[in-house]
Order: sequence, then C-alpha cells, then structure tokens
Amino acid sequence: MGGKLALLGVLYLVQGLPHGLQAGLLPLLLRSHGISLTRVGLTRALHAPWLLKVVWAPLVDRRGSQRAWLALSTGVLGLLCSLLAALPPVSGPASNGMPAGAAVLLLLLNAGAAMQDVALDGLAVRLLAPAELGPGNTVQVVAYKLGAALAGGGLLAIAPDLTWGPLFLGLTAAYVLAAAVAWWAPALQLPPLQAQESHCLPSRGFRALLAVPGTPWTAGFVLLYKLGEQGAISMFPLFLLDQGVSAAEVGLWNGMVAVGFSIAGSSLGGVLLARHRQPLPLLKPLLRLRIGALAFQMALLFCFPSSSLGSLLKGAALVSLGPQHFLSGTVTTLTFALMMHCSQQAHSTIQKAGGGHLISQHSSSLRMAATI
Repeated sequence: MGGKLALLGVLYLVQGLPHGLQAGLLPLLLRSHGISLTRVGLTRALHAPWLLKVVWAPLVDRRGSQRAWLALSTGVLGLLCSLLAALPPVSGPASNGMPAGAAVLLLLLNAGAAMQDVALDGLAVRLLAPAELGPGNTVQVVAYKLGAALAGGGLLAIAPDLTWGPLFLGLTAAYVLAAAVAWWAPALQLPPLQAQESHCLPSRGFRALLAVPGTPWTAGFVLLYKLGEQGAISMFPLFLLDQGVSAAEVGLWNGMVAVGFSIAGSSLGGVLLARHRQPLPLLKPLLRLRIGALAFQMALLFCFPSSSLGSLLKGAALVSLGPQHFLSGTVTTLTFALMMHCSQQAHSTIQKAGGGHLISQHSSSLRMAATI
C-alpha cells in the first residue's frame, strides 16, 4: 500500500499546482497591481474547463488508457507553463487587466489540469481498496493542498524576489518529471476496461449515474459546501490585502502556515476515518465548527475599518487562517472519502447500465461539484 500512496501523493501534489497558482498567487498579484476585486473575481471564469470534466470523462476510458491520458495531459501542462514563462499576467496600467495571451494560456492550463484530474481520479478509484480509502484520501488531500500552497503563496513567502518567468520554468520541470513518473510507474499499468463496457448512450449513462445510491445527495452537499468554502478561502486574503496587510505576510500565512494546519487537519480526518469508517456522522459537528470560524472572520472584517485596534485585529485575522485551513483539511478529507465511497458503489449499478467507463465519469461528476 505504501508504494501506491507515495505515487498518488506525488501526482496529486503536482495536480494542486495550477489550482494554487490561480486561486492564491494570481489574485494577490493582480490585486497588488491595483486591479479591482471585480476583475480579480472574473478570473475565476478561467476555471470553466473543470465544469466539462463529466463530458470528456468517457473519452479518457474509450480512447487509450487512463495512464496514457495522465502522462499526456501532464506533459501538455509542462508545455503550457513554458509558454506562460514568457507572458506575465500583468502588463501596463491596472485598467488593462490581464493580457489576452496569458488569459488564454491559463484557460488551456485549466483544461489540461481538468483532463489530468479525470485520468488520475479514475486510476485512484481502481487502485485503492475500500480499506485504503482513509489513508488514500488523506494522501490525496494533503498532497493536493501542499502543491496548491506552494504555488499559491508558499514560494512567494520563501523567495519574495521570485519572478513570474523562473516560477513557470520550475513548474515546467516539475510537470515533465511527473509525466515521466505517470508513464513508467508499474502500479499505474492497469489492464484496460473491458471492451463490452465501452458502449453506452449518454442519456442512459446519466440516468445510470443518478441511479447510484447517494449520488444526488452527495453532489448537492459537495456543491453547496465548496461554494462557501471557496468563497471564504479565496476572498478573505484579498480583503486583508485591502486593509494594508502586505502580500508577503498574506502569502506566508495563507501559504506555508496554512498548509501546515491543512495537513494536520487532513491527517486528523484520515485518523477519524480509520477508526470510524463512516464519514457522514463525523462531518456534522465539524461543519458547525466551520460555520463558527467563518462567522468570526466576518466579524473581524466588519471591525477593521472602524476600530483603533489595527495591529491586534490584523494579528487575529492572520492567525484565523490557521484554524480555517485546519477545519477545511479535515472536512475535505471526509468529503472526498464520501465521494470515493459513492463512486466505488457505482460499480454494480453502472455495470447493469452497460457502461464501465461511467465509473470515471461518476467520480468526475462529484469532483466537478467540489471544484466549483
């Protein structure tokens, strides 16, 4: 099991890089150059390819192997990063916003990352046994968040003088190495899906997905939770930046410090899963705590403009990022375990519909809700 978890950890760490880059580092960079919060928020439209994962998931299984798609998409990400190294996302006055060339390349970067996610999720579902879901999802979430934190502010805190070009050249090297690992790793050389399972009408396939026990409820829960979670995690650092907190401080606390708390929270989630095996009863009290932490951060933002305790509130706001990411890590690990358990239950239901490729599509549908 250790070899499989190490391999998944490396691949999910690399997968987290573009998310951290665009959800963490890019908004800080744009906002520090005077671009409005509205324009910064509109960059989320570059994540649109993630909404199409459920559409091309069958293609990943019908054409070639999931391993080949994983290696190909990772290599394409390396190529796009090498091009982005020559196109900084900010040029000229703030009113010009992001250059069109950089925006297009970032959109393609999201498309490649979404394709990589489909292939890797499909392989993970087939690799992990039910007893391995706890440690497997812990590794998945911790590695993904570590990659996101490194690209989303951690590198800025470690090397404040790091420029856009060297950053993307380093990402290029990381993707090339990851593509080689994905292609030559023996654990990923799984047999292809059976040929008779590769023909299924789309309408029948979607009905089969919805027929899997727990799918509508799980997708709805994940969608609602991640809408609030992404809003809090993405916007709170920008509000701190507007209140005079430096980009280096935000990058440190929202990057390196936050990833430490997130790893601790995800590890706790894995321990809880190993003991109880049922994620749903564990989620209820944790979600109550998460709502309380969010209410505390909202109160801090309301007090900032009118309070004379500027330094105290600033310290409290930065420190609050730790518990925020700790609870997020715990809840995310439990939520991903809930999603993967639901996807593994899809085997028997989908076999009856005659579409084995829909297993990856089912996993991608749930992960699509988690991405929004």
